[in-house]
Amino acid sequence: MNALYSLFAAVALTVQQPAVTPLTALAQLANTAPLTQLSSLSALAQLSQTASLAQLSNLSALAQLSELSTLAGDLESLGALIDEDTRQQDPADSLWRAARSAFNRGDYANAATLFGDIPRRYADSRYAGDAHYWGAFSLYRVGDDPSLRRALTLLDTQKRRYPQARTTRDASTLRVRILTALARGGDQAAAQELAQVAQPPQPPQPAQPQIATNTICPNADDDDDMRIAALNGLMQMDAANAVPILKRVLAKRDPCSAGLRRKAVFILSQKHGEDVENILLDVARNDPDREVRSQAVFWLSQVPSDRAVEMLDSILRTSTDEEIQKKAVFALSQQQNPRAGEILRAYAERPGGVSDEVRAEIITWLGQRPGAENAAFLRGLYARLTDEDLKAKVIFSLSQQGGDENARWLMDIALNEREPIEMRKKALFWVGQSGNTSAASITALVGLYDRMQNTEMKETLIFVYSQRSEPEALDKLIDIVRHEQNKELRKKALFWVGQSHDPRAARLLEELINQ
Repeated sequence: MNALYSLFAAVALTVQQPAVTPLTALAQLANTAPLTQLSSLSALAQLSQTASLAQLSNLSALAQLSELSTLAGDLESLGALIDEDTRQQDPADSLWRAARSAFNRGDYANAATLFGDIPRRYADSRYAGDAHYWGAFSLYRVGDDPSLRRALTLLDTQKRRYPQARTTRDASTLRVRILTALARGGDQAAAQELAQVAQPPQPPQPAQPQIATNTICPNADDDDDMRIAALNGLMQMDAANAVPILKRVLAKRDPCSAGLRRKAVFILSQKHGEDVENILLDVARNDPDREVRSQAVFWLSQVPSDRAVEMLDSILRTSTDEEIQKKAVFALSQQQNPRAGEILRAYAERPGGVSDEVRAEIITWLGQRPGAENAAFLRGLYARLTDEDLKAKVIFSLSQQGGDENARWLMDIALNEREPIEMRKKALFWVGQSGNTSAASITALVGLYDRMQNTEMKETLIFVYSQRSEPEALDKLIDIVRHEQNKELRKKALFWVGQSHDPRAARLLEELINQ
């Protein structure tokens, strides 16, 4: 009796916290991602400088990136909510769940306010760091200029005060998306920061030697250099006059002009005309500077032609530079040409010569191209993969595509005892978030519990129930508290019952306390 009282009284206070709401709306993000989170959406971090709203039309395709992984990359971190840490009480639990509930409802302005309250009121909460990210994401979804600027401030604060937060790896992708939105609205400061993001981190370089005329080699980021300033001026010039100048700059091959060529590639990508594609293709193949080639490959994503697709295929097959391969994958993923999808699928199942990182990029981007062909390919690819990280990437990508067939496949993985337990748990978690499918109906999920023999799978199911809003989900949690023989599972179910505002939860707690 005393043991029961101690067990249940410890969680009785949590009955005052709001009900847990489903995470299904978050599955439409990624990200980030895309932006995936949108996986990762690392390619977005390669956006280059822009300085004029009139020249930003080519960024429109980037703005259409699906709401992942990335932040792809990105929503996979929600799976970490299954771990033990999130089951421990935290003074910010109630506020965090209220913020998440507002976000899931699409009430982004209120969600931003609630997420912002967490670090102000509970600076030491484990939610404080991630609240900055989700607050910024909420403001990004609000979308007006002041909200976008506040979002950038939140990401800066997270980086400075909470560098170990789970979402810090996704924050750079979200920042690029915010900067892109500002730049498309004509914000030149945002455009300039995009240019800096587009330059991958480089090791320290020795001082550039002076050439015979005592002229220092230009740095693409040095706006005080008159040559760079002159290139920036071409942004405002019409294509007929600007493209021939840019072509002559990009025809240079000496090391000292590499900085100018890096700047010229981006400016060229914002122009229109028959020569633009030819010049970009030539630079992507022949420029001696790795970074110049890399940026040319990236900006080929904005050239919708068969020739560009075939060039990207050639780069993907022949390049030994992994970073350039990744940019080629991204560029192909942005092409609407069906041939681009064929190239990505063929490369993903190539038996050798493909790094796991590049293969993971392909899986992520195929997941962002909805369609029966890509979904069927990913389901088939899963069985041929041996790396568990890649298998997890396939599970996540298919969960983001949605649909009954993908949900049934995820459920089959979850129920297959020959699969590794971590893959089964991930599949069950994500199928639990796709509540609009028959395989993920609450009736189907509730019926699973008594059929499961594995304790870890039962624990995952308990968490899945906690994220559902249907009355049957709470009914099942109460049933587990009453009848489950495993004490630890009963405690976990009881914890989630204690998060509910439903009167049935209060009655159960009182009943247990009074036993």
